[in-house]
Amino acid sequence: MSKTREYAGAVSDLRTHVGFWLRFVSNHVSHAFARKLLLSRVTVAEWVVMREMFDDEETSPGILADRIGITRGGVSKLVDRLVSKELVMRRERADDRRFQSIALTAAGRRLLPQLAALADQNDEEFFHPLTAKERAVLVATMKKLVQAHGLQTVPTE
Repeated sequence: MSKTREYAGAVSDLRTHVGFWLRFVSNHVSHAFARKLLLSRVTVAEWVVMREMFDDEETSPGILADRIGITRGGVSKLVDRLVSKELVMRRERADDRRFQSIALTAAGRRLLPQLAALADQNDEEFFHPLTAKERAVLVATMKKLVQAHGLQTVPTE
């Protein structure tokens, strides 16, 4: 008997795993959204940062890092890219140069509703086969898993 046949019963098929199906759908949803964002010159990770900043007049990279659940260095790199695209502005405090304040620029605030519309469109394209009740159950199930496992890092890619 070959080793393949000997172990065939002990090796589960990929498609029997919930994680496989979550990743399968997630990858396609994320990739489609990234393609939609191409013309805006904003990446999915930059969109997440901008959206998290939208409700605040200004914030700090540290607060933003805590909110998103990524490192301060990671936030700093994303903010640097957004500053270079003139979508975010950064100010240092005169009395403490270590403290920075960041805020969306007027251009960033104008762009964000367009990006949110793309996110909404992407969701609709992928999840339209589900009824409103099925969507609510899916989201509630995902939130239950997030809470049960103490997940905090916001997906950025």
